[in-house]
Amino acid sequence: MIRCSLSSIIVHDQQAAEDFYVGKLGMKKVKDFPAGGARWLTVQAADGSGVEIVLEPSGYDFSKAWQAALYERGIPLTSLGCDDVQAEYERLTALGVTFRGPPQKHADYPPTVVFDDTCGNFIMLHQDQD
Repeated sequence: MIRCSLSSIIVHDQQAAEDFYVGKLGMKKVKDFPAGGARWLTVQAADGSGVEIVLEPSGYDFSKAWQAALYERGIPLTSLGCDDVQAEYERLTALGVTFRGPPQKHADYPPTVVFDDTCGNFIMLHQDQD
């Protein structure tokens, strides 16, 4: 069986990304070691569940252009899940995280909200369904 165990989020600055994803979102750092002039830096949910995310530097012009194009159009790079979107929105707002608006409720899919990760990306947060 094939499953996703590692994914990437392109970031402008790995230290700023670590500060945001660990310090604000509450994820835990899993790996951090030198890799080709940057760091192999991964984070994961605080309880160790889910996919490991590489906070990958946007070192190539094409990755910078792609990231900027998504951001300029307000398109989230990816989506992260949580148990309660409204509670996370309130917690993260209190920590200074910038959202594009309040959580949206949808008839056919879980509630969502979009925030700025301070590293060049909009990230959607969706409420997991049982």
